[in-house]
Amino acid sequence: MGILAPISGAEAAADKEKGGALVQSTAELDAGALFVLKSRGSWWHCGYHLTTSIVAPALFSLPFAFRLLGWVGGSICLLLGGVVTFYAYLLLSLVLEHHAMQGSRLLRFRDMATYILGPKWAIFYVGPIQFGVCYGSVVAGILIGGQNLKYIYVLCNPEGEMQLYQFIIIFGTLMLILAQIPSFHSLRHINLISLTLSLGYSALATAASLILGYSKHAPPRDYSLQGSSISQLFNAFNGISVIATTYACGMLPEIQATLVAPVRGKMFKGLCLCYTVIAVTFLSVGISGYWTFGNKAMGTVLSNFMEHNSLPSWLLILTNTFCFLQVSAVAGTYLQPTNEVFEKIFADPNKNQFSMRNIVPRLISRSLSVVIAIIIGAMLPFFGDLMALIGALGFIPLDFIMPMIFYNATFKPSKHSFIYWINTLIVAVSSVLALIGGVASIRQIVLDAKEYRLFANV
Repeated sequence: MGILAPISGAEAAADKEKGGALVQSTAELDAGALFVLKSRGSWWHCGYHLTTSIVAPALFSLPFAFRLLGWVGGSICLLLGGVVTFYAYLLLSLVLEHHAMQGSRLLRFRDMATYILGPKWAIFYVGPIQFGVCYGSVVAGILIGGQNLKYIYVLCNPEGEMQLYQFIIIFGTLMLILAQIPSFHSLRHINLISLTLSLGYSALATAASLILGYSKHAPPRDYSLQGSSISQLFNAFNGISVIATTYACGMLPEIQATLVAPVRGKMFKGLCLCYTVIAVTFLSVGISGYWTFGNKAMGTVLSNFMEHNSLPSWLLILTNTFCFLQVSAVAGTYLQPTNEVFEKIFADPNKNQFSMRNIVPRLISRSLSVVIAIIIGAMLPFFGDLMALIGALGFIPLDFIMPMIFYNATFKPSKHSFIYWINTLIVAVSSVLALIGGVASIRQIVLDAKEYRLFANV
């Protein structure tokens, strides 16, 4: 059974008047919930965590998604993705608030699956998928951070001979330090800086696209879809997977667990803060990048920038510096669900969090997980192709499907009601998109396989 936050009837009734539920006593929590998911944050902190988990350098892939979908398809999917994910995250938060009001506060995604659908859903589906997407995001973050460092190095020293894997190791060293941050709540100030950095590099990337687009060195623009009809169809689903991954969070329950009780209404405010930043960053980068590069947009618009010498070096250095710093916060945020799992397994909740009994296994398990992520990122610098597959088969189920299932199972809306059918429709469409997106991602991996080399200097 998952970890709940039981409250006595009298306490629950009194606290309901204040609009929320109390968190269980520390004696009833396992070490993962007790040490990593401390419920001390405000809705502002929640907004910082949400923004960092979603607004990341992955948004530089949005021009590429437009390339696969075209102006109309890209615009519709980008806006629809925002509406659907906001709706899904809001439903998920309402389910969590409902159970907190009933006297049982669910702290993790797998706790929701256990309590609402049964333990097998947590053990065999939600738990493994969440661990996979969060750890995959850590690997991707380390790879992106290494690429940012390499870009800065090349701009400052064009004749330099350092390889990508060396920069990945350097960035990974920083992650080894950040991995030791004791709890999710401890990231609140770092994630506020992360939010500011994401606005900064989005503004810089948009400026770079516009400067290049209006200059005499502007690349020729062609917005036509490339390839055969079959290729265009698969590309469209691959583009949808890219957008779905860009909007993905995968750990909203863990973020909501950091809120101090009462929790009612706080996640909605955090979501509004997060999606304000999303609207500013996603639309500006996606539209300006595709407007400038058209169907020549690469997997990340930063790669397009690096090919054009007409852009000021300081602009590219500053953009990559902001990305490098922000992606360290993103990777640190996605480490939290995996850290919570390690803490639950290896730590003793009856001992002090900072006792030697708990510090030693924490240091070893967290460091080992980061070292493995560094090795994977250095060996497989084409991990972006794998992330499209992870997005299709991992993030879409967690963020587009499970919230609707949890809501319908918890509140049991009438089968004649609009909300029941809209939820069912989203589940059906998302399931099809996940399946086809997975096939399209595998196809892309096969097509690109001839270019794959271990420890490639890309």
